[in-house]
Amino acid sequence: MKKLNLLFFSMMLLLLALAGCSTNEQTNKPENEKKHEQKQEVSEKKVELTISAAASLQNALNDIKATFEKENPNVIVNYNFGASGALQQQISQGAPVDLFFSAAEDKFDTLVQDGLIEKTKGTDLVGNELVLVVPNDSNKGIKAFEDLTKTDKISIGTPEAVPAGQYAKDTLEKLNVWKAVEGKVVFAKDVRQVLTYVETNSVDTGIVYKTDALISKKVKIVATAEENTHAPIIYPLGVIKNSTHPKEAQLFYDYLQNEKSMKTLEKYGFKGIK
Repeated sequence: MKKLNLLFFSMMLLLLALAGCSTNEQTNKPENEKKHEQKQEVSEKKVELTISAAASLQNALNDIKATFEKENPNVIVNYNFGASGALQQQISQGAPVDLFFSAAEDKFDTLVQDGLIEKTKGTDLVGNELVLVVPNDSNKGIKAFEDLTKTDKISIGTPEAVPAGQYAKDTLEKLNVWKAVEGKVVFAKDVRQVLTYVETNSVDTGIVYKTDALISKKVKIVATAEENTHAPIIYPLGVIKNSTHPKEAQLFYDYLQNEKSMKTLEKYGFKGIK
C-alpha cells in the first residue's frame, strides 16, 4: 500500500511539473509568436462582416473582397451598397454593420458625433471627381455644365441622401445654372441609378462621379467640375463601435488601406489623398 501511495504521489508531482513548464513556456514566448497565435485565433473563426459602402465603390470593393477572402478564408465579406445618407441612417437606427465606407464626410461625421464610430478607428481614404456625362450617341451639343440649359432632362442623385447629388447641386448653383434647370431634374436614389438613366437615354445627361463614368461603355465624359465649385469629395472609412466582430472588422479596415487595395481603388479612378 505504501508503494502505491508513493507511486501516486510521484505521478502527481510529475504532472504538476509538466503543467508548470507549459505555463512558463507560454509566458516566455517571444512577442511575435504571441501575435501570430492571436492572428490564427482570429482566422479560425468563421465570421461574416457587413460593410455598408457608397454605391460608387462597388466595382473596386468587389475586387478587393476577392483578394481579401482568398487571403483570409474564414472571413466572409458582405456588402450593403447604397447612398451614403441612407446607409448612415440605417446605422444610426441600429442596423448590424461592422464598417462604414462613406462618400461624404458629413454623413460619416454624424456617426462619429453620435458615438457610433470612434475617431481613432476612422480615416479619410480616397477622393473622387464630379463629371458631366451624356450617352455616346448624344447630339444635344452638351460640352459644359453651362450647356445644361439646352437639355430636356437631367439626372442627379437626391441631394438630401446622395452626396454626389449634393455636390452636383452645389456646382450648378455656383455656376448660376441651378435655377434654370431645376425643373428638368430627375432625381435618383444613388449614382448608379443616374448612370443607368443616362445609359438608357432616359435623360439627356447626368452628373456622376468620375469613377462611375469610367466603368460604363455607354456614356462619355464631357466636362469635369472644378474643385472650387463644390466641397472636397472625400471617402471616409471607419469601424462601427458596436461591431459584433471587432477583430475581423479591424483586419478588413487595415486591409483596405494596404498598398494592394489602394492600387485597386486607384485603378477604378479614385484618388489617394494621403
